[in-house]
Amino acid sequence: MGMDSAQIDARPGITIREVWSQVTPLDYPTNTLCAINMDYAKLDDVVNDGDEVAFFPPVTGG
Repeated sequence: MGMDSAQIDARPGITIREVWSQVTPLDYPTNTLCAINMDYAKLDDVVNDGDEVAFFPPVTGG
């Protein structure tokens, strides 16, 4: 995504999918993993105040 971190102001009950839409204009790729506070999460999981959300884009290697 081209950034190490970002802080957003969010309403109570915001989901990971909504966080994604606030930090990037790109559609959420189906093969990107996400986590809340270092635990894998789903797109519809709710993010609470102070939570850390991480996105792990697909990588390739050889």
